[in-house]
Amino acid sequence: GGAMPCPSSAPASPVPASPTRTRVSPTHCLLPLSSSDRLQFQLGVERESVAMDQYKAQVQARGIDEPVEEERPEGYGWCAWMLIIGSVMLIVATFPISIWFCLKTVQEYERAVIFRLGRLLRGGAKGPGLIWFLPCTDSFSLVDLRTVSFSVPPQEVLSKDSVAVMVDAIVYYRIFDPVRSVVKVKNVGSVTHLLAQTTLRNILGTRNLSEIVSDRVNMAQQMEGLLFEASQDWGVKVERVEFKDVRLPSGLQRMMAAEAEAVREAKAKVSGRGANVRD
Repeated sequence: GGAMPCPSSAPASPVPASPTRTRVSPTHCLLPLSSSDRLQFQLGVERESVAMDQYKAQVQARGIDEPVEEERPEGYGWCAWMLIIGSVMLIVATFPISIWFCLKTVQEYERAVIFRLGRLLRGGAKGPGLIWFLPCTDSFSLVDLRTVSFSVPPQEVLSKDSVAVMVDAIVYYRIFDPVRSVVKVKNVGSVTHLLAQTTLRNILGTRNLSEIVSDRVNMAQQMEGLLFEASQDWGVKVERVEFKDVRLPSGLQRMMAAEAEAVREAKAKVSGRGANVRD
């Protein structure tokens, strides 16, 4: 078990060496811990381990779901403050002409993400209505919050049962977090478009031809969930996915038409024989 060192004592007076005196090992000067001390020590170690695991989980969660940090006034240096003050003085000196360059109207369906000297302003996105900014030090991006739709071009994919099919779809999405859509991704519309193409190909590659033709609703719901899971960190919400058309190879279409015709003829013959037997 664990042990504790002996308390230090004052140096003793020199004693003449004796031939029968044995050498004491340093470990003999350690006192064993009691069972209660051992239990407390083990509990302390376990608590530290649990606290470290919780801290790691919180760090990982913040890395995924934490909102974008906003600028803090204390983060500006003296040079930045000089530029901001100079911009304000210039606006005051040229008033009232400068007022027309400092106001911006944001529509009801828009939000403005403003950066001051490259840093995000406190408060997140601004709008709707009239917003104020400094033309010399501020820049802003307008984000449209309305639902946007785009068509995924036909994707030629080999199904699970080795049949080449062409499938196209329509995706509806909107931006629910303007700050993330500007700060965390460049050209969110193009990125979402490419993500929809790759997701469609991945889903079709795991389905048989019969499932692709008959189970479009479940496939669309699955694709919608995968798109939202991948794009929510960009502030994008995929609202709906619809499959437009499933195109089969011409040879396969003729074979399926011939098979369907043969089935219909067989049913007609069976029904005709049944009528003759009744007569």
